[in-house]
Amino acid sequence: MLNSYNVKFQHSKALTSPYPGSHIERSQVPEDKVGWLTEWKDYNPVEYTAKSVLAGPSWADPQINHEGFSPKFNERDGEVERKSLNGLYVVENGRPRNPVGRTGLTGRGLLGRWGPNHAADPVVTRWKRDGSGNKVAHPVSGKNILQFVAIKRRDCGEWAIPGGMVDPGEKISATLKREFQEEALNSLQKSPEEKAKLEKQLQKLFSQDHFVVYRGYVDDPRNTDNAWMETEAVNYHDETGETMDNLPLEAGDDAGVVKWVDISEKLELYASHSYFIKLVTEKRGAHWSEDPGSECHE
Repeated sequence: MLNSYNVKFQHSKALTSPYPGSHIERSQVPEDKVGWLTEWKDYNPVEYTAKSVLAGPSWADPQINHEGFSPKFNERDGEVERKSLNGLYVVENGRPRNPVGRTGLTGRGLLGRWGPNHAADPVVTRWKRDGSGNKVAHPVSGKNILQFVAIKRRDCGEWAIPGGMVDPGEKISATLKREFQEEALNSLQKSPEEKAKLEKQLQKLFSQDHFVVYRGYVDDPRNTDNAWMETEAVNYHDETGETMDNLPLEAGDDAGVVKWVDISEKLELYASHSYFIKLVTEKRGAHWSEDPGSECHE
């Protein structure tokens, strides 16, 4: 399997314009000028931080020059985790610098934190089965088809893993479970009794064997030169399908629609989610591509 901890993400989605939720156009960054090691004296990025961030909600930092704000970058800063999963990052003129490179935009865009903004992505999977309960193999590859719980994001309409931001002081394991409940099971709208029942069923799934698919930087359309997304994606696999059969999928929070989706390379997903899903199929020996050559790698 690819060593997902050391994958170097190139900027692709982090260079797209207009910036999400705005009419802001990034300065264009040629591929050979993304890396900071390449000198570029004429680099002139656009400065942008969304009004929703500047309004000072609880999940956002103040502006760098704000009185009394002295963040401790590259370490845990009170309840806020400012360490990057990719190691130390440079801080220049008081601002963290995106470890992957230039994005054509400075400030924070839609992201609340200067530097890394930590998320957690639970990839919940099961085998596709026919009416008799037998696993369904793909007619071309001959490999069994894996399904995962996908949500259609309300903000951009793309299919995605039902993840979300880690709250200050929250353990990743708690975020993974909470986000799955909020986005895929609509737990925020449930009564305390219904919530307790969901908790119990989910505990079974979330306490069994799971594996970390990926930890680190994410090529995300919201990234800027000074703020970026990082995630820990974890696969929870329901081998028999019995646990998830009893859990009613219902879209909630940021999700517009939620459903089980067959996994293949044809899936177009939000941010780096397709890459995470591909790693899961490799680990589980499941179908990914109809072209046998595409699954071979060094």
